[in-house]
Amino acid sequence: MKEQTNGAEFVATVDEVAKEKQINREVLFNAIEAALISAYKKNFGKNAQVRATIDRVTGEMEMMARKTVVEEVSDPQSEISLEEARAIHPRYEIGDLAELRATPRDFGRIAAQTAKQVVMQHIREAERGVIYDEYVEKENEILTAIVQRVDGKQVYVEIGRTEGVLDEKSQIPGEEYHPGDRIKVYVLEVSRMARGPQVLVSRTHPGLVKRLFELEVPEIRSGIVQIKSIAREAGFRTKMAVFSTDPMIDAVGSCVGPRGMRVENVVQELRTEKIGIIKWSSDPSEYIANALNPARVISVFVSERDKAARIVVPDNQLSLAIGKEGQNARLAAKLTGWKIDIKSQSQAEDLLNTAVENSEGGETEEQA
Repeated sequence: MKEQTNGAEFVATVDEVAKEKQINREVLFNAIEAALISAYKKNFGKNAQVRATIDRVTGEMEMMARKTVVEEVSDPQSEISLEEARAIHPRYEIGDLAELRATPRDFGRIAAQTAKQVVMQHIREAERGVIYDEYVEKENEILTAIVQRVDGKQVYVEIGRTEGVLDEKSQIPGEEYHPGDRIKVYVLEVSRMARGPQVLVSRTHPGLVKRLFELEVPEIRSGIVQIKSIAREAGFRTKMAVFSTDPMIDAVGSCVGPRGMRVENVVQELRTEKIGIIKWSSDPSEYIANALNPARVISVFVSERDKAARIVVPDNQLSLAIGKEGQNARLAAKLTGWKIDIKSQSQAEDLLNTAVENSEGGETEEQA
């Protein structure tokens, strides 16, 4: 590396790497100089005070040692006699820090190896930075992933240039994953880690359903049909409220598709998860009634102050409105953001009769 040609080649290599990997040229040179100091101390004395310099044009590398001027040297690594110091420069006095050339004979080999390691390290760091920047922009987006391996409760997937992690809570209940499987995943979060960006992905997030419908339904991609809300119990059932900005376009029909093909494609990707699509309305009563589909609703009484609603359904529709283990009512409440209390017609009439009797009883007492 002492030869002019080799030095020039080294500078050209640093410039090429800096340009290709978008690393600041000066940052690279400073990092190599810092690494040269560490290499020097490792090989020639850890107590040495040294300064590394690399000529930015010729590539020549030089180590300069700093030693305290003393009358009698006890530690050659950190001290120099007054006589030796004045041979370098006559101005030196006892206690001064003298700087002298300290480049060892075989330091060119060590310097070349060290420089290579530093450049490679910065290349890796730059590439990790590029990958992070690329994937952080994909947060809340959908990607096609290939299952790489299953390690305990964690599933690792390939998502292009990096790896994604599908943890237990982000996996659809009952879904099995095998190496080579192709699945759609929703990018939850991208974090910087020492070994590169960590990408957390999900199969359970409601956003996955939204993105799948965006892929399947042109009217959603164009903005004519809007997804207003999604409530999901992954692996079991999803409710989605949609709205059309064009009165001539049926929002629900657009999402279902010809012969149900569009919604069926989404269902297949979600491993037969049931999907109910309902029409969104700015009228809370209508919206809540729609949300309880497939049950037929007789009436809805809303309290804007409490954001609560009491729904009356036919007697034979009560279990359908509530759903298995309360799922239909729970999803409707999640979808609309309203507290929902469902009563059958008979229950509602009983409550009304009781209220009337209590009211009449109160009036009789007052009259007495």
